[in-house]
Amino acid sequence: MTAPSLLKCLLSLLTLLLVVAALVPVTITWIERRQASDLQKLVPYGSPGDGQKSRIAVVYFSRSGNTALAARHVARRLDAQLFEIQASAYRLGLQGWARAMQDARKHEADISPRTIDLGEFETVYLGAPIWLYSPAPPIWDFTEHNRFDGKHVVLFNTFNSQFKPEYIEAFKAQVMERGAQSFEHRFVRRGRMTQQISPDEMIGAIDSEWFIEDTKSLVDPSLIQPQ
Repeated sequence: MTAPSLLKCLLSLLTLLLVVAALVPVTITWIERRQASDLQKLVPYGSPGDGQKSRIAVVYFSRSGNTALAARHVARRLDAQLFEIQASAYRLGLQGWARAMQDARKHEADISPRTIDLGEFETVYLGAPIWLYSPAPPIWDFTEHNRFDGKHVVLFNTFNSQFKPEYIEAFKAQVMERGAQSFEHRFVRRGRMTQQISPDEMIGAIDSEWFIEDTKSLVDPSLIQPQ
């Protein structure tokens, strides 16, 4: 092969690689938008009214709707008060996805609400997706600005690939520093973007792996870690 031909092949290969690299985030954000649309109306839930005060709070951040679906299902099973954390920097779309990847390991974010009065609750569930092996920044920021004195805290995550235990341990340490009495971690692995479990399968996994029948609780006493 002559030098010009080799150069032409290399340029063609480089162009192909650049096109593929550009298509990856476009494909991911398209899947996320489709997921958000499909999941938005599944498992609708209204928190108990003033006449039915719950002792359990479910606080969550969700970008594409998977963690939101898990949060609504958990809240419905427990008759819990449901609170959503919003972070406009991570909205759906290429810009939000890029920002999420950039900030994935950070422990601060611009969220709303930043604080919630958790005084009346005995148990607090904190939900977030996993970004680059760690809970997403909005849930870290929330724990930093709230107290969990005497409460049992359950972190629950949805994710495509995996989490790293050291990030969960660091999150636990932050929660305990904010006054929590005990901590537990629950999670659902949905699978890679093109091979994810269905919403029904995710809810089924939550029911079979998180809940103990006849107790209406996500808490297995043998797994609680008193401090």
